[in-house]
Amino acid sequence: MKIKISDPIENVPERLLSWYDKHKRTLPWRPKDGSRPDPYKVWLSEIMLQQTQVVTAAPYFEKFIILWPCVTKLAEADLDDIFVEWAGLGYYARARNLHKCANIVATTLDGVFPDNELELIKLPGIGAYTAAAIVAIAFDLKATPMDGNFDRVMARLHAIETPLPTAKPALKRLATKITPDGRPGDYAQAVMDLGATICTPRNPQCLSCPVNACCLSLKRGKTTLIPKKKVKQRKPVRYGMAFLCINAKKEVLLRRRPNSGLFAGMMEIPGTSWTDCLPNSLQIGASQPTKTTWSDIQGTVVHVFTHFKLEIKVVRADIKKSIKINGLSWHPLETIDKAGLPSLMLKIIKHGLE
Repeated sequence: MKIKISDPIENVPERLLSWYDKHKRTLPWRPKDGSRPDPYKVWLSEIMLQQTQVVTAAPYFEKFIILWPCVTKLAEADLDDIFVEWAGLGYYARARNLHKCANIVATTLDGVFPDNELELIKLPGIGAYTAAAIVAIAFDLKATPMDGNFDRVMARLHAIETPLPTAKPALKRLATKITPDGRPGDYAQAVMDLGATICTPRNPQCLSCPVNACCLSLKRGKTTLIPKKKVKQRKPVRYGMAFLCINAKKEVLLRRRPNSGLFAGMMEIPGTSWTDCLPNSLQIGASQPTKTTWSDIQGTVVHVFTHFKLEIKVVRADIKKSIKINGLSWHPLETIDKAGLPSLMLKIIKHGLE
């Protein structure tokens, strides 16, 4: 079937909104009755969706809403409890900023989220995209939230061959030009749904696309080539050692990380710092949480972060007494999933037990 590219780009909003009314996704943060969503739920969902797919974020969102149904309840929560429920979502700075933002909104803003982008960006964890998404979706005010779906849809509609992320400013300008005055919130969600279900990164379903008659990439036969991305550089590798210490009560020794940097303020298995080369004997000696006999665990734990890959060597010690060590604490292994540990630390424990 040949598609005739005849519609001007200005027809995209009308066509897309008509499609959205019939085919919009059912998502836990979208009201089933079609009413405007709660700004708290929009904010919470958008924070969770940063670097995370909908299928992963949805059950976390539902769990958070049950535990903390409003921003005031979330502000009152203990940060460690939030870390426990966040475990598995990754990018834990989001959880810390979530709590900070909730506190500011609950105490300084009387529990009301601002309805403009400039004020929202001042809040912890809210960047340009998240601010625009909240303004558009929660308040139905004109804004253009440029996520990955928006970038891809706009790049294909306009046949922009400049690689991402270099093309982002141009795509933002083009997207803003056609953002409608009416129903901007539904339009933003329509673009996101289109990108998630039809205008996908691979194998876009162009025959089913409601705006295929407006798409210059389709006209030029380049939908699978656009958007272009810069070639990713190989991630550097860092190395470290973790000390898994277990006592006779089946408790594991933990410590709290500093309040800045990766996994800020979270509990962890004691270990060496992460460096570009394997830890030497001096580093290992200085990092041991207690002087005891450590046994090597075969293999390593590999964990991939955004900017580097980490390889951790695990050593284990089984001791008879629950000795007190300054700055460290014991936690039962059977409830270790409630200790607020990052997924990396749970991987280290699992590897050490095997």
